[in-house]
Amino acid sequence: MTGFLFQLTFWLTVPFWGLMIFAPTAPVTSRIVSSPLIAVPPLVVHAVLVAAHLPQLWATMSSPDLDTLREFLATSWGASAVWAQVIAWDLLIGAWMYRESRRLGLHPLLMGPLLVLTVVLSPFGFGLFLAVRAACDRPDRATTVVTGQ
Repeated sequence: MTGFLFQLTFWLTVPFWGLMIFAPTAPVTSRIVSSPLIAVPPLVVHAVLVAAHLPQLWATMSSPDLDTLREFLATSWGASAVWAQVIAWDLLIGAWMYRESRRLGLHPLLMGPLLVLTVVLSPFGFGLFLAVRAACDRPDRATTVVTGQ
């Protein structure tokens, strides 16, 4: 059952990533990705995985040390629970990147690869997006958006 939940976690997020990468300008994409509820499916998997292990999870996370965390991650349910959490947070980061890219008017051919990189290696994709955002989000542009001038 744990192996199935591990595999299911990513597939529950694929439709959202697909919309952001392959249909970024579709009105439905913006409506769906604007909701933080897109993270609920992998978080439900997380809840199912940890429900029977809450005392162990609490002990690991409330007073973390490397050896305790290593033991936790060595269990199939622990690794799968962390995977579900990471997938949920990556999706929220990707959704924020998508919304910011739309606000900044970034081209989908730039954002598609950045979102794919975020799916696979989120710290790199997110970091690169932050650099692109900093270069494109000039103070004079923000003033124009706020004041309409």
